[in-house]
Amino acid sequence: MRAHEIPAGILPTQRGLYYGGAWHAPKAGGYAETFNPTYNEAITSAPIADAADVDAAVQAAHAAFPAWAATPPVERGRYLRKAAAVLREHAVPLALLDSLNNGNPVSALAMDAGFAADCLDYFAGLATEIKGETIPMGDGNFNYTLQEPLGVIARIVAYNHPFMFAAARLAAPLAAGNTVVVKSPDQAPLSILRLAELVGDIFPPGVANFLCGGRECGDAMGKHPLVRKITLIGGVPTGKAVMKTASDNLKPVLLELGGKNALIAYPDADLDKLVNGIIGGMNFTWSGQSCGSTSRVFLHESIHDQVLEKVVKLLPERHKPGIPTDPRTTMGSLVSRAQLEKVQSYVAKGLEDGGRLVCGGKQPTDEALKDGFFYEATVFADMKPHMRLAQEEVFGPIMSVFKWTDEDSLFEQVNGVDFGLTGSIWTQNINTAHRAAKRIHTGYVWINNSSQHFMGAPFGGVKQSGIGREECFAELMEFTYTKNVNLKLG
Repeated sequence: MRAHEIPAGILPTQRGLYYGGAWHAPKAGGYAETFNPTYNEAITSAPIADAADVDAAVQAAHAAFPAWAATPPVERGRYLRKAAAVLREHAVPLALLDSLNNGNPVSALAMDAGFAADCLDYFAGLATEIKGETIPMGDGNFNYTLQEPLGVIARIVAYNHPFMFAAARLAAPLAAGNTVVVKSPDQAPLSILRLAELVGDIFPPGVANFLCGGRECGDAMGKHPLVRKITLIGGVPTGKAVMKTASDNLKPVLLELGGKNALIAYPDADLDKLVNGIIGGMNFTWSGQSCGSTSRVFLHESIHDQVLEKVVKLLPERHKPGIPTDPRTTMGSLVSRAQLEKVQSYVAKGLEDGGRLVCGGKQPTDEALKDGFFYEATVFADMKPHMRLAQEEVFGPIMSVFKWTDEDSLFEQVNGVDFGLTGSIWTQNINTAHRAAKRIHTGYVWINNSSQHFMGAPFGGVKQSGIGREECFAELMEFTYTKNVNLKLG
């Protein structure tokens, strides 16, 4: 869908920054074109917030905090549920907007608004469960704890699911009584503007605030003394930068970062389900632009050749790049030229290091895709642990396949990376499954499954894959602190 073909009502009508319950032009007047990666053409302009805009938004959120924190938890939950209903009502146009701006297939993005709404409903129901405890102190003392909201929370979201992340990550801090400032990804800001139009005025002024911008905006959020916690969904370099900035004020962080995730297949795995799990786990639908993708596949030598052959045959049939706004498309484009060039460089590294290219490895030749940032689903075999493609996150549609024989050596390789986000284990033996789940060093493990998230199940990583957990009760508590109260009796 070209820019002139976009239906009425899809694009946001506002081109400002939303904070304090109103729309504001950028103080320095900064705007930048945002692009449709399918055709590498501009869609429209988006505002660019600088440090002065961040200060204004944070000040508005800070002013709104006392009244919001004092709002009864049940009432805060009602606000969240009202926002959830609005998101479900607009799910289809929101999916189209993100598809236009980030290149993911509209048919897959259709689920994003529902997931975000489920998050809002989930945390609305937990708002009354933010409880302290009483602690026995003997006669003469009554001791109890309170879980108090932190204040202003800054949330920076990623481009692969911009609307879903922005909306869903409002839920926990708001339910806990905090106010929030959200920063859109600079590659795909439009759905965050639309989110502000849809739900901004549902909440009291200053409670939910939305900014667009680049690195200066994010740095200013991290440095601002009134921001009490900053969170990020993004890559490891950005996570390190956020953490360094936050350290100046001893500001706590919540980071959901990258992954170089392993899928481990044992000899007794159900091979048909395994093949589907391998393809699905790599998230080729999103062109591999997912931190949870199982981009390293470890196949036992007894099933290696058979499974690899099936994957290589089925993958191009199931995931062929196409126009993202076409409901039939099962694989979209990369988000930008920079991301395309990164993918191309890693294919070159894989070949240079001795990997065997068995599928994909080039841009599609379809005339309709010639201007966009498309790349075929790609598989390398004969991979070795020392190869750069085996160690570094690509965030693109490249899967590496390894052959293993010895379980101890297997887990040395699986755990021998700096990441630890997800893992997937395939076996029909329950003892093997639990043993492997114990040995893999990741924050999230699937057994005979891949890629799926479950509301209430903690999601997050270890090592350089992040700090903290989301999509669960623990996320709610991330936005509180413990206050101890001791009362001397008599």
